[in-house]
This record gives sequence, C-alpha cells and structure tokens, in this order.
Amino acid sequence: MECLYSKKIKLRIKINMSKVKLISIIYAIGIIIGALFFEVWAADTSFIKTIGVFIWTIIFLISLFFADKNEKE
Repeated sequence: MECLYSKKIKLRIKINMSKVKLISIIYAIGIIIGALFFEVWAADTSFIKTIGVFIWTIIFLISLFFADKNEKE
C-alpha cells in the first residue's frame, strides 16, 4: 500500500521543465546567494570572489550549451 501511495505523489509532483530552464534557475539562485551571503558585490570584493563569479558563469555557459545541444537531438 505504501508503494502505491508514493507513486501517486510522484505523479502529482512531476513537473515538465526543460534542462535549460532548470540550469538557468540554478544559476540565478547561485548569483543571489553569492550576492547576499558571500558579499560578492560589496565594496571590498577580493580578486578571489571575482574569479569565483567568472567561474560560476563559465560553468553556466558550458552546461547551457550542452543542455541545449542535447535537447535538439
């Protein structure tokens, strides 16, 4: 009985979202967390924080490229 109940819940929660949208949401959440908690855009931002933002953006662009490439196939 537990198995049938868990299957019903999974069917209700299932959201049809493309990989590109999911990657974009994760990127935006990362930027917001960086701005609020790690003070990336503070007046005394170090070089390491700046490089961290660039690396985060590079990872986003690479994953976006591969996700879009795999969706088209």
